[in-house]
Amino acid sequence: MKSKNEFVEYITQDVLGHIDGISARAMFGGYGIYKDGVIFAIIAEDQLYFKVDDSNRADYEAYESTPFVYSQGNHKQATMSYFLVPETIMEDKEQVALWVEKSLAIHKQKHAAKKS
Repeated sequence: MKSKNEFVEYITQDVLGHIDGISARAMFGGYGIYKDGVIFAIIAEDQLYFKVDDSNRADYEAYESTPFVYSQGNHKQATMSYFLVPETIMEDKEQVALWVEKSLAIHKQKHAAKKS
């Protein structure tokens, strides 16, 4: 069985390890990061990206963070609603926990809207 790469282990253990319910699953050449089974982040090319919408985009823009952009073959580039987590946030356990909660709130809000 192939083990997770070192960056994934660093994120799940060192950066997010103090938060209960964190797990990682391989997906599409990267990893999805989950809290209690809810995806809130991705790892792509050894970079950590959190889910972003209008409710938390300014947090990322204040750090000049950029969204995750990808392309496959000759297809045009696609921009996802995940932004790069600034290193200063990753190093601050309280701040990273707040940013995780903000990203989780996006998922919860979208699912609540679908049920209405």
